[in-house]
Amino acid sequence: MRLRIAHSTTYRYEPPASSVIQLIRMTPRSHDGQYVVNWQVFASTDTRMQMHHDAFGNITHVLTHGPIGELTINVDGLVETQDTSGVLRGTDERFPPGLFLRPTDLTEVDATMREMTDDLLPVRDDDVLGFLHALLAQIHDHMTFDVDPTHAGTSAADAFTLRRGVCQDYAHIFIACARAGGVPARFVSGHFLRSDGVVQQDAGHAWAEAYVPRLGWVGFDAANGISTTDAHVRVAVGLDYLGAAPVRGTRYGGGAEQLAVAVRVNQAGRQSQSQSQS
Repeated sequence: MRLRIAHSTTYRYEPPASSVIQLIRMTPRSHDGQYVVNWQVFASTDTRMQMHHDAFGNITHVLTHGPIGELTINVDGLVETQDTSGVLRGTDERFPPGLFLRPTDLTEVDATMREMTDDLLPVRDDDVLGFLHALLAQIHDHMTFDVDPTHAGTSAADAFTLRRGVCQDYAHIFIACARAGGVPARFVSGHFLRSDGVVQQDAGHAWAEAYVPRLGWVGFDAANGISTTDAHVRVAVGLDYLGAAPVRGTRYGGGAEQLAVAVRVNQAGRQSQSQSQS
């Protein structure tokens, strides 16, 4: 499938900030099942962006500018995807899977999550994949998609208690429970072609990957209750959202900050309806 993606992030500062630094993780890499045909990242200022690879192998750009009252970061690209039933091959793996057992503040389990995880653990140690699919279904049934009650700093335990959240919260819960069950798991940021034809989205997408012995890394999209497919475009990975966020940064000076995000994901050559939640 050929997917066209456009992502715009705009910051407004009133009064203007004296300077800003932004770390941008918006550029996908090619691997088996995903080929980046073309991709560009550009800003509304004349500032040069420096490209690097972070510790996890994600392509990053660093932007600095100041003073500034408004900054827009745009990406636009075309990606060819194939359905691999969620199995990852050909990715840049810089750490052993065991690193992704490491807990973070956003992926700690509480007593209720641990009890659910223990109930799902397989009788046989060789049925890790079955455990992960059972966990995927359990989280999808437990949660309701809702953009209001959570934010970027909401932990997995808090979202699980609320029983509501966005794709980021679903991913954090899946990661936390998988790690509690002894399975390495990591956060993935990217994009998703919706099956209902809606192309205009309020944000990018997020899911998890877990490591299955003799199979490797496998993608699990708990928000949609599925393994990843050719509708997913994988951009960045991390221990949690903070390590894979599309844009993170800081500013010096200035007053109130406003943020606006617009994402468009559609199958190249097709027209779809617009306007709905991501």
